[in-house]
Amino acid sequence: MGMPRLLSFLIFAGLMSILTPAPGRAQSDKTEPAPASRTKPAPEVDPDAPTYSTEKKYVPPGVLKSVEIGNFYLRKKKYKGALSRFQEAIQEDSSYAPAYLGLGKAYENIGLKQKALQAYKKYLDALPSEKSALEAKNAQRAVARLEREVSTPTPQHHGRKSRAQTAPEPQ
Repeated sequence: MGMPRLLSFLIFAGLMSILTPAPGRAQSDKTEPAPASRTKPAPEVDPDAPTYSTEKKYVPPGVLKSVEIGNFYLRKKKYKGALSRFQEAIQEDSSYAPAYLGLGKAYENIGLKQKALQAYKKYLDALPSEKSALEAKNAQRAVARLEREVSTPTPQHHGRKSRAQTAPEPQ
């Protein structure tokens, strides 16, 4: 039994000595340069490369899509998001009436009544025909209501009377 083990060990040791390099025969860290015929030419560098921008610029989705997204935000009561989408639509096409309608609704929900009034009026002005304007009754009602609210100052006490107002007058 001892002989087969010894034989296996010797074979293993012999293989290991062949496969691993001896310390004196270690490969040098120096690599020989490739022959001149095999070297690749250096790539050309574009002199304008430092001026190129790699950042992606925001491209608006278009007037119809911006208004659609703005209306979605209105339904979700995300008024600031709606406001930015309607403003984006107006920047692209200042004659697109539904953008002004949405802008008016967003301003009104935020509490900016004067701006809402202006947006509703622009909506009515931007409609393609008088018939369309007459059919826009909701916007006309909003304009009338906002004109009344803007022209009459709202009380600062929000329904509560101050002590000065409720105190009885001295006799």
